[in-house]
This record gives sequence, C-alpha cells and structure tokens, in this order.
Amino acid sequence: MNQSFAPTLRQLRAFKAVYQLRKLGAAAQQLSLTQSAVSVLIRQLEQGLGARLFDRTTRSLQATQAGQDAIEVVERILRDVDMLGSSFMDLRAHQRGRVCIAITPTLAGMLLPEVMQTFSTRYPHVQTLVDDVAPDQFLSRVVGEHVDFGIGTPERAGGEIEQQPLMRDTLCLVCAHGHPLAGLKQVRWADLEGHALITGRPGYGVRHLVETSAARAGVRLNVVGEVSFQSTALWLARSGQAVALVPTAYALCLAHPDLLIKPLCQPRVSRDIYLVSKRDRSFSLACQSFIQVLREELAAGRAMPQVGKVAVPKAERKT
Repeated sequence: MNQSFAPTLRQLRAFKAVYQLRKLGAAAQQLSLTQSAVSVLIRQLEQGLGARLFDRTTRSLQATQAGQDAIEVVERILRDVDMLGSSFMDLRAHQRGRVCIAITPTLAGMLLPEVMQTFSTRYPHVQTLVDDVAPDQFLSRVVGEHVDFGIGTPERAGGEIEQQPLMRDTLCLVCAHGHPLAGLKQVRWADLEGHALITGRPGYGVRHLVETSAARAGVRLNVVGEVSFQSTALWLARSGQAVALVPTAYALCLAHPDLLIKPLCQPRVSRDIYLVSKRDRSFSLACQSFIQVLREELAAGRAMPQVGKVAVPKAERKT
C-alpha cells in the first residue's frame, strides 16, 4: 500500500456501488458516470491500496477477500460523511445550532426580551444561552471565548477584541416628585452640586462615565449610595432622599409613576452600546442570524425604548 495514498470520496462511492451491484454498468448508472470512469476509479483505488478488490468474470465482478474486508470501513466513512453533510444542511437551515451571549443583567432586561422572542419564533430549533455577567467580568468572558460574543459597553477595550456599534444611549437623572430638582425640565451637571446621589459602584455600569462627566463640568459629586444594579438605584431614588444617574433607556424601561426622568445636559453625556467579539473570530450561521434580528429590532424601536424621547409628566410640559 502507498503510505501517502488517501482515497477520494468518488473512489469510495464507486467501490461501494460496484460491491453492491456487481456490475460496472449498473454502478455507473447509479453514480451518473460512464462505465469507463467507474473502472478508472476502481483501478486507482486498487493501486493506491496495493490490493485487488474485485475478481473480474465475463458476467460480473466478485469481491475479493480484501474487498470484503474493506466494505465495512468504506460504508462507515461514507455514512459519517453523509451525516456531516446533513448536519451542515441543518445548520444552514437553522434546524439546530446555539448562540451564547455575554451581557450584564441591566442591559439584558432592556434589550433582550423582544429580540429573544422574535428570534425564537423565527428559529425555534436554535438554542440561545445568556451568560448574565457583572460588568467587570464582561470582557474576560468574551476574550476567553466562553461566549460567542457580548453586548455591552466595555470601558477599556484592548486590541484583542472587535466592537461594532449597536446603538447610542444617554445618561439621565431620576428623582422622586418631591425632590428639589423635580421642577426642572432638564438638569445641568452643575445643578447636582450638593445633592445626594446614587450611582453604580466603581467598576460597575456607568460609574466611570458619571465621574469623568462630573469632572468635565467641574462638579463635586455627593455620592451617598453605590449599587451593583441600576434597579436598586431606581427604587432608592423613590424614597426622595437622593437622585439616581442611570442610562435613559433603562429608566424608560422601568418607568414608575413615583419617579421623574430628567435629561442631563451641559454636558449631555452619551454612551455607545456595542456588539463585542474576540478579534478574528468568525460567527456561526446561528450567531449571524441572531445579530441580524438584534439589529432589526433596534432599528424598528422594539428592542429598547426610544432614548431620544424622555417621558415628561403632562403637569410639567412647557409650551
């Protein structure tokens, strides 16, 4: 046997057909080849293996002992190849597959419900796994390839990741109706001076953005509460003892009649939400389809509240 010989699938399929049908003509018809082409394929296979596979008679071909020994292996190889092809057809048809996403709980609550519903309706056989992580674990999950991609706002993105912008959000102030800042149509950063403030703890959520924005405005913040989850900041703000600085989309998503949402200005602070993946990592067909649905839902305004339109109670609208 030629040690460097690797039989082709055409040779193996020709061998199987001839073994089963015992005639070159019948095998050629089944394979949609000429009889001479099948004969050449069998001869090439025999030469490569260094063994005669068939004894040729005037009326038919009879498998030799080598041919009988080979058929089981050949059938297994062809079966595995066919299964592989079928598997990829299922993936292309989205009959199976998996998408694994890293995202913070806050962002997941705002972004994923509509997206997941649309995706599961469109591709019911594709499994979607959500790895809800703390902000300081987000990048490590993506870089370590524990997930296919992440959705978030990484603060310190290195060269090992790629970012595709998905949408832009802004920071807003949330306060109770009785708070001194409640009467303002919009709140300047300078207006925060001296007021008790609740925001994310260092390394979490928008804390870094809040601190850098306050520094730009020359404002010293009076942070009286640091939280891991934006939802905690909102219910603490309902007490009226402090205000919360949170993403506008999240405030709108959890709008409560006891709370007012105020745009922050001078400066107006925005943050981009990205699709984050490890550099040079390709997306599976299932991932590509999920990302397409995500972008469609965002473009249609179904995945997140419209951050450009802050809801202001009728009583304080000004004409």
